[in-house]
Amino acid sequence: QVQLVESGGGLVQAGGSLRLSCEASRIPIKINSMGWYRQAPGKQRELVAAITDGGTTDYGDSVKGRFTISRANGANTVYLQMDSLKPEDAARYYCYVRLVGNPGSIWGLGTQVTVSS
Repeated sequence: QVQLVESGGGLVQAGGSLRLSCEASRIPIKINSMGWYRQAPGKQRELVAAITDGGTTDYGDSVKGRFTISRANGANTVYLQMDSLKPEDAARYYCYVRLVGNPGSIWGLGTQVTVSS
């Protein structure tokens, strides 16, 4: 069974940076894409960033220019570098992976990001 392990969340002051990591293991077939969503209390889950196996990236409008997603070469690990953090970035961040030929997403348990003003 696929496992996703997220790390790197925590408390940071506004304007600061954090780097999230997500390692996928027990991957039975090729990965289509990996990425991050986030959900704050009372809000819908929203896309933060995604990266395809070919390296194409996509970002939510609210994080463009501040966050960078990357994937370790030859590894099933994805990183999210978050700079210039704002209080509104505070949320639980969930890593996901989509496998080739599978319609759904596999989710991690999430990591909490708190941004103080």
